[in-house]
Amino acid sequence: MTQNATMEDFEALLNESFEMDTPSEGSVVKGKVIAVEAGQAIIDVGYKMEGRIDLKEFAEPGEEANLEVGAEVEVFLRQVENARGEAVISREMARREEAWDRLEKAYADEERVDGAIFGRVKGGFTVDLGGAVAFLPGSQVDVRPVRDAGPLMGLKQPFQILKMDRRRGNIVVSRRAILEESRAEQRASGYCFISLISATSPSFLSP
Repeated sequence: MTQNATMEDFEALLNESFEMDTPSEGSVVKGKVIAVEAGQAIIDVGYKMEGRIDLKEFAEPGEEANLEVGAEVEVFLRQVENARGEAVISREMARREEAWDRLEKAYADEERVDGAIFGRVKGGFTVDLGGAVAFLPGSQVDVRPVRDAGPLMGLKQPFQILKMDRRRGNIVVSRRAILEESRAEQRASGYCFISLISATSPSFLSP
């Protein structure tokens, strides 16, 4: 009885250890690129698991992927094993999780975020915020109506987050808010400069 109990305890501990060491599906894990072939990167995520990801998932908007064998990357583990015995992983989903964490902090602190306009949709544009996609309403592109947004496409620039909802995956940003703030700062600087000139002019100093 004691021996059987001991074996059962050992198996339980072994299973518990395995469960603790093996990453759970739906989490971000670290991996290493072990090969790049046929437009795909083969990633070793440890635990005797490998998966494939299209190289385009590692590319920034408008750029080609620059990924070398041996590089360490973070990926999202969607499934431990598929029908081919491979892990189902995604770089885009990992970037999205990382981006949402970063953007939620920036939104709470009312900080600007960098992004690039990469597409046109009904009522506005889509903006890549380093992994998360945001909506830029047409009215929030500039202080004046923009007839040709071509020069702004793919250009990395600051945006202000107006609202976001992680559960629904919605983010709304404004470029106009940044421009209006810059204009206000310039006007304030100009007013201070004029006030300084007036304060030091002879007419001001004369009795």
